[in-house]
Amino acid sequence: MADEEDIILADLNDEELVEQMFDDLYDGLKEEIEESVNILLERGWQPYDILTKALVGGMTIVGNDFRDGILFVPEVLLAANAMKGGMFILKPLLAETGAPRVGKMVIGTVKGDIHDIGKNLVGMMMEGAGFEVVDLGINNAVDAYLDAIEAEQPDILGMSALLTTTMPYMKVVIDTLVEKGIRDDYIVLVGGAPLNEEFGKAIGADAYCRDAAVAVETAKTFVGRKHNQLAAG
Repeated sequence: MADEEDIILADLNDEELVEQMFDDLYDGLKEEIEESVNILLERGWQPYDILTKALVGGMTIVGNDFRDGILFVPEVLLAANAMKGGMFILKPLLAETGAPRVGKMVIGTVKGDIHDIGKNLVGMMMEGAGFEVVDLGINNAVDAYLDAIEAEQPDILGMSALLTTTMPYMKVVIDTLVEKGIRDDYIVLVGGAPLNEEFGKAIGADAYCRDAAVAVETAKTFVGRKHNQLAAG
């Protein structure tokens, strides 16, 4: 990069810095994001405001462009990695201040399936939207999901599969939740290349999400509804 293009982040006012953070997230510039987060903290910004206005604001643009086919998986992974750098600084501070959470998600690829790029992307985008994400990794049997939701008490259970042979295992997990009488306690979202909306309905999931951007929108909608019901109750 030419010298005259080098922007001194600390010289920007708050509004300009947030705009620059949007650009830096979009370009996957982790070190710049970390520096900007620290600058805003030094200026007295609340961690929650940095998360929502700068990081989530920037990732929303990334998510929209991913949905519209302007950005692709490698760029989104870079952006999400840059966001993680900022989140690493903010997480302990958010815990201290008891900032409101959007919601919590347990996510994992089902038994027999070792694909995780799509799942990782959903997890990163969900974190980018302000959700707390507990990632169980790949090849999860029913018990792994049950143990995790008992321990974590999430709002959402997310399951992923990339093979037509492992897809039916999602139904095994959902049927077990029904048997235990806890199915309605969780929003169940499913995703993966071979799935479709009909399959999601057939196995009793709340929604099928065709990609990470859709997963975030769907999660926000369902969690919002859940909060409203609790408030009304």
